[in-house]
Amino acid sequence: MSTLIVVGYDDMTKAQQMRHDMVMLEKEYLVDMEDAVVVVRDLKGKVKLHQVVSLPALGAMEGGFWGTLIGCLFFSPIFGMALGAATGAMSGALADVGINDNFMKELGETLKPGTSALCVLIRQMTADKVLEHIAGSGGKVLKSNLTMDQEAKLQEALDHAQKEHAAATTVGANA
Repeated sequence: MSTLIVVGYDDMTKAQQMRHDMVMLEKEYLVDMEDAVVVVRDLKGKVKLHQVVSLPALGAMEGGFWGTLIGCLFFSPIFGMALGAATGAMSGALADVGINDNFMKELGETLKPGTSALCVLIRQMTADKVLEHIAGSGGKVLKSNLTMDQEAKLQEALDHAQKEHAAATTVGANA
């Protein structure tokens, strides 16, 4: 079973930074992510989803390849590529893998303008190391399918990181 963790941040860039950090953890084989999407509600209140992979673009590329190949068999590679790319883009746009887009858009509507959230769907992880890394980022757990104890521990760690950051900022401002 996959683990869903959604952490909200008070600015529009922190979720993007955390997704980058999660990708780095994936390269270290500490986490295997199925999907990682940043939801941003800009200052005008518009919700934007920043996905790792553009499914329409990926579908167009695959469709273009197969269309060209089939088109070569029928002596019309250009027409085959165009038709394959269009079909692939359309099927990619209709496909919804990973975290449901409607869920993320609804979640984005609940965010305050000028904030963001990181939605991560995890297949497997080294829980203590990954959750420790997420906890160090500050933020607030908005949704998860963690147990209540696990979610409470994660939120406690997030709160602790925010308090440390606030204390460091206050000390730096007074110096």
